Amino acid sequence: MTCELCDNNADPTRCHGGDFRPQTLEIADICMVMKPTPDIPAPTRRWRYGGQTFELGRFPLVMGILNVTPDSFSDGGNHASVEAAVAHGLRLVEEGADILDIGGESTRPGAEPVPLDEELRRVVPVIAELSRQTDIPISIDTTKAEVARQSIAAGALIVNDISGLQFDPEMIPLCAEQTDVGIICMHIKGTPQTMQQDPRYDDVVREIGEFFEERLATLEGAGIDPERIVLDPGVGFGKTAVHNLEVLKGVPTLQKLGRPVLIGHSRKRFIDKLLRRDVDERLWGTVGISLALAGLGVDLLRVHDVRATVDSLHAWRAVRDG
Repeated sequence: MTCELCDNNADPTRCHGGDFRPQTLEIADICMVMKPTPDIPAPTRRWRYGGQTFELGRFPLVMGILNVTPDSFSDGGNHASVEAAVAHGLRLVEEGADILDIGGESTRPGAEPVPLDEELRRVVPVIAELSRQTDIPISIDTTKAEVARQSIAAGALIVNDISGLQFDPEMIPLCAEQTDVGIICMHIKGTPQTMQQDPRYDDVVREIGEFFEERLATLEGAGIDPERIVLDPGVGFGKTAVHNLEVLKGVPTLQKLGRPVLIGHSRKRFIDKLLRRDVDERLWGTVGISLALAGLGVDLLRVHDVRATVDSLHAWRAVRDG
């Protein structure tokens, strides 16, 4: 038998200290909401980009996902033309997105790299047109420095690199040179081709924290102001479902590094492990986790379903703040 949470070929009753309960497993069992005390201000973390400084921590920003790929795990091929991508981006803005994150290379488990010219062809025209039609900040989701460079020239204000600025040796110099650009530095174990091949940790939150400590020191040593950096622990990138849940609960621990934390959990496979839902049925699981993360004080949420997330967060805040 295979444990549904960690994918190990073992007796499920023996996994996780014998605490595996597939019939009764609920998000509430694992991801306890920590409600801030109303009369104590939540701690804030600064993020600087685009000539502005944002105070994060009181209420999550929502980053809307816009994949211009034929093969992303959830919405591949839905926005393949420039016109369709721009229309969807404007729809996400209308639904309340604070940031648009545009990507032209799928990073789902097992995805193959996309040639530079093809990735540029997919993303640059979309960024240029959206930056003309909306003032909402645009993030380029890429590991390639040249894609980031041309995206910034087209109007992107944020570089979102799933490799933690490690796959392309030119990415750190580029980000150091572009002093007004925000940076999202993500943790990944391996590459998209290898990351889900039996990932193991002794303590996933501690090890991710150590990775971020090294990355922050490296980036600051290259001349990058830490206030430009957001940390993303990489839910689903070299982690089992159990690891992912530990990471979600560990958001406050990672925030002790002093930087904002972004979580990208939307529609991901570990929600199927929890709820037995196919990818197109994971909206409510995604929203439930978003609310739990808001209670934990997460700074940014990266999601496909912006309207549902924004509405749910505002309803949650109304109850929290009275």
